[in-house]
Amino acid sequence: MSLNTQLIRSLQAPARPVWEEPPNKAGLTAKSGLLLLCCLGVLGPLWIVIVTSLSPKPVIDKAGGLVVIPQGITFVNYTELLGGGQVSRAIMVSVGVTLFGTLFSMTVSVLAAYGLSRPGTLGHRFFLMTMMATMFFGAGLIPTYLLVQSLGLTDTYLSLILPSAVSVFNILVLRAFFMGISPELTESARIDGASDLRILLTIIMPLSRAVLAVISLFYAVGYWSAWFNASIYLTDQQMMPLQNVLIQLVQKNTEAPTGLQQAVRTGQLSSLGLQMAVMVLALIPVAVASPFVQQHFKKGMLTGAIKG
Repeated sequence: MSLNTQLIRSLQAPARPVWEEPPNKAGLTAKSGLLLLCCLGVLGPLWIVIVTSLSPKPVIDKAGGLVVIPQGITFVNYTELLGGGQVSRAIMVSVGVTLFGTLFSMTVSVLAAYGLSRPGTLGHRFFLMTMMATMFFGAGLIPTYLLVQSLGLTDTYLSLILPSAVSVFNILVLRAFFMGISPELTESARIDGASDLRILLTIIMPLSRAVLAVISLFYAVGYWSAWFNASIYLTDQQMMPLQNVLIQLVQKNTEAPTGLQQAVRTGQLSSLGLQMAVMVLALIPVAVASPFVQQHFKKGMLTGAIKG
């Protein structure tokens, strides 16, 4: 190919933006360094928390606080925490609230989203606009508390689920995904005599595994990490979930959960080591569940947000 031909083709080719050009070696090196710094910024604190929770008390005392380089490993903090008492009870409360809360929230959200995805349903536009209005306007903390109190839900586990059981944003994502499913499938099933519930269970939900997995993760992480509802609706310390026990340990500088204070005072356990161990226990469920849902995240969220 002659030089003139190459010059003509280069002039005729549309100019591409700078960010669409392939990166050079310096750019690749800079990107790799930036990604490495981001990984260190995320994994570094997590490493310190895990190492401190596994370090014996003399090592923590020698380090003067958080341990960066492990010098001996012990699981005494975890065995003591899980051996009974306030922390083990708080873990059971958090697990129960997360399981039942996620199941209830997904049931309500799927039914609401499916009903709103059918344009011919009675009051479709009214209910959709009413639900969307709650995303911008709220009653406030005091009216919400008075409502929960008037329903007799204070000092009950239902107060940890019902006030925040449904997210309108999640319903809209589900609705958009359901509307993107081919209507020919539902119409053919309806001609065969299938009811709306059967269509939802046998056609819509199997085709929506990706978005259902992502929304379930959202609800589960929300219930597991929630602490505010328990702090205002519960007065019994025996009913507190794990996150509230963690706040009592870290924010309020409580020495240790009930039953472990004596071990801390006598020097058998480190108060800082117990705090780090509780943090690790609070992180484990999210860290374990996230990789299984990660493969569905892109398809579930982007498809559900764009369609409809």
